[in-house]
Amino acid sequence: MADVFDALIGQERAVAAMRQYVKNPVHAYLVSGPVGSSLHDALVGLSAALQCPEHGCGTCEVCRLVLSGNDPDVYFAQRAGVSWRIDELREAERVSRRRPLGSGYEIVVIENVELTTTGSSPSAPALLKSLEEPGARTVFLLGAEDVPPALDTVVSRCVEVKLKGLLEADIEQILVREGAERDGAKVAALAASGNLRRARVLVRDAALAQRIAQWRAVPERLDGTPATASAVALEISRSLDEALAPLARMQEEEIELRRREASDLGQRSLTNRRELEAQFKREQRRFRIDELRFGLTALTNVYRERLVVNLEVGDRADARSQYRVGACVRAIDAIARSARSLAANVDESLLLHDLMFSLMEF
Repeated sequence: MADVFDALIGQERAVAAMRQYVKNPVHAYLVSGPVGSSLHDALVGLSAALQCPEHGCGTCEVCRLVLSGNDPDVYFAQRAGVSWRIDELREAERVSRRRPLGSGYEIVVIENVELTTTGSSPSAPALLKSLEEPGARTVFLLGAEDVPPALDTVVSRCVEVKLKGLLEADIEQILVREGAERDGAKVAALAASGNLRRARVLVRDAALAQRIAQWRAVPERLDGTPATASAVALEISRSLDEALAPLARMQEEEIELRRREASDLGQRSLTNRRELEAQFKREQRRFRIDELRFGLTALTNVYRERLVVNLEVGDRADARSQYRVGACVRAIDAIARSARSLAANVDESLLLHDLMFSLMEF
């Protein structure tokens, strides 16, 4: 039977648990899972199931309001920076004290709660305080891609729901079922690194194969001159910009769909448009980082292939092949350092420039 959890492909165990939990709700749930495991969809579906008199039928007006982002009793907390600030969580607590306008719950959704443990002033204690003193008709829904030990006390106050990452074969099958060509679905699934939403964007991107080829051609193009290294870095940076176009179109379609749903419900405008646009902006940033990380992986694979070839030749004690083995190893190390630095919110153009200058020496 169709319900609000239908979007959670490949998450049968988690869906079965949530269907049971909403029948006897508690004050807080923590939904966790890797990037691309449909965490946001799970939180939205769980919100709808908690509000729905039928526990998430997916067709009633209550479900439609929640799924379209127009239920005034479902609040998605917003953060301005890379970490949650204390004042942002205090605002979420203030909302949690409100009396629900409808007959359901006041639901407060806080995503990426692992970011309450980072930054100069970790805000996890403020989150814990909210969970320890919830309103009588309030339910907190927390989402996390990673649950560090620093959140153990927060976790102890919640019922946990764990999502799993999707396999390439699963993603390929889903894309084909949704109308994609088999070859395009295979490439998109490989490039998505287990992220279904990213795969849905990539399968609409006619330039995906070209970008993969661009990354794989880097070693051949680098001729040891700074001018060429700079040119290659600039071209890749521009390709990253162009890669965002399919995602931007998908987001525009989603906003238009939600606007029509709000209109059908008698609302003049999309009430949460600002929050939705902020969410989409963060998604674009993450998509760009994922695209860069995927490119670095493709580039690493080229040097690994070269390494294998030169190791085989090196058995004959060829001095040149032994030098190339060392060069490949140093190139792989340089790429790995660049990939690690992505977590530090570095300037991508500068990162690419530095990497190409490093690789031209190998």
